[in-house]
Amino acid sequence: MRITHPIFVLFFSVSSMTRPALAFQDPRFAGEIMALVGESDVQQALQTIRELEPETERDHILLTQIAAPPFMEQERARRFAELLRDAGADSVAIDGEGNVIALRHGTGRGRVVALAGHMDTVFPEGTDVSVQRRGDTLSAPGIGDDTRGLAVVLTVLRALEAAQVSTEADLLFIGTVGEEGLGDLRGVKHLFRDDGPRIDSWIAVDGGSVGRIVHRGLGSHRYRVTVNGPGGHSWGAFGLGNPSHALSRAVHYFDDAAAAFVAQGPRTSYNIGRIGGGTSINSIPFEAWMEVDMRSESPVRLVGIDSIFQEAMQRAVREQNDRRLDGPPLTVDIEMIGDRPSGTLDPQAPIVQRAMSAARYLGVEPRLGVSSTDSNIPIALGRPAITIGRGGAGGGGHSPGEWWVNEDGYLAIQNALLVVLAEAGLPSPMPD
Repeated sequence: MRITHPIFVLFFSVSSMTRPALAFQDPRFAGEIMALVGESDVQQALQTIRELEPETERDHILLTQIAAPPFMEQERARRFAELLRDAGADSVAIDGEGNVIALRHGTGRGRVVALAGHMDTVFPEGTDVSVQRRGDTLSAPGIGDDTRGLAVVLTVLRALEAAQVSTEADLLFIGTVGEEGLGDLRGVKHLFRDDGPRIDSWIAVDGGSVGRIVHRGLGSHRYRVTVNGPGGHSWGAFGLGNPSHALSRAVHYFDDAAAAFVAQGPRTSYNIGRIGGGTSINSIPFEAWMEVDMRSESPVRLVGIDSIFQEAMQRAVREQNDRRLDGPPLTVDIEMIGDRPSGTLDPQAPIVQRAMSAARYLGVEPRLGVSSTDSNIPIALGRPAITIGRGGAGGGGHSPGEWWVNEDGYLAIQNALLVVLAEAGLPSPMPD
């Protein structure tokens, strides 16, 4: 274990996706972490995490080798639920959306703190998810994102049970569904519905290094656009409205206006990720389609670029209809297939300060940043929520060659445990 002393610091938060910003660390929270680790049972839990390294690796490999394609997380969910039950959770359930939720009772019967990883991967059904070991490197699709996060969640529970650490707040250990791609955060949206379980603080484990603290949600709007027409022979039916021409015109108008829009203000992006349609080179297509992704850390800017996209689509189809010589007008269907809200949690919020202090206690410099994770939903709702790193070293995310190396991987688990305990609190000592 690396021990550092609490000090008052000023540092730059850094993210590959945003400009640096100043953030202050409040020394009160560094003192809080030091008080936590002064407790003998917490010290035992931190040591137990080191001792559990072989078991953590077994869990990590086992879960990785259970495929969890988008919308097909059921088998992994069942096994993760069994592991949480075996680790000592008081109760375990799989909710109506497919999330695994394990409860560990606190002594206060009030607040609830959640620690979560997501179970789904980006890889389609049929992908070989066998883990290959080459020296100290584990390779498999999904080995890092986010199966390592699930292993972190599970080991935190095991360590708390082994060291018999009690908490004031109830704890939820969660595996979510639908974090990736077209899953559109469906799991965490279900958890934070009006009639969902009580969650006062949310801590997700997803992404890179120990010091990474995501306190800003990167929002996104995603659409599938389909332009429809009668279709026909490229020569014999020439003059009919052409969906591909309309779609191409729309991309041109959108790109021109959006490029000017994103050149200033909070960072915003746009992308035409997929385009398709038509049946042959000598046929006027009866449909053409594309999938569009727009992102911004500012809710206002996200609405702004969305409006530019909508206007470009309507203008392009209208003009293409004006150009047709025959046949019925083209129609366009604009279907939203993804809606992730933006949001920002104040760096001075206790959950952020506690995460910063925990990282510094472990000898790691904290870095605040923005990303699109399960935390988007609670952050947008104004709840205390962050995403912290899974630790170790890795790369090749979202590719068949994804890999992970256990370089001080235990630090991320210790970090998660300290943040959870700081948020949940230890029971007050009984009076003499």
